[in-house]
Amino acid sequence: MITLVVTAAVISRGGCFLVTRRQDGVHLAGTWEFPGGKCHPGEPLDVCMAREIREELAVDAEVGAEILMTTHEYSDRAVELHFLRCSIRGEPSPQQGQEMRWVTRLELQTLELPPADAELVRILSEDRGT
Repeated sequence: MITLVVTAAVISRGGCFLVTRRQDGVHLAGTWEFPGGKCHPGEPLDVCMAREIREELAVDAEVGAEILMTTHEYSDRAVELHFLRCSIRGEPSPQQGQEMRWVTRLELQTLELPPADAELVRILSEDRGT
């Protein structure tokens, strides 16, 4: 089974978190996620994260500390998922037709997110300093 290295941005503003919805035709279509994507072979995590935010949301990101690294096996792939705290400059604008929302901690717990995100949602729900 192939293992993909993936980064995901935890961006907070005004007590809310930025999430986007996976589009039709992709793995886990319709679920909400923290924006990010697959790393190129040998690409450092922070470089991948900044590139993905620029490509997906047309803003520059300052990539901070890793909040959580987790692995998850799906039926057809495994992911090594790195959640990185990020701040962005400017207003994000979805570049790939995806839905985007700012959600509170409580709303985050009600969204359908990929199974690999469950531990992060638990951490964010408990972490009042985020």
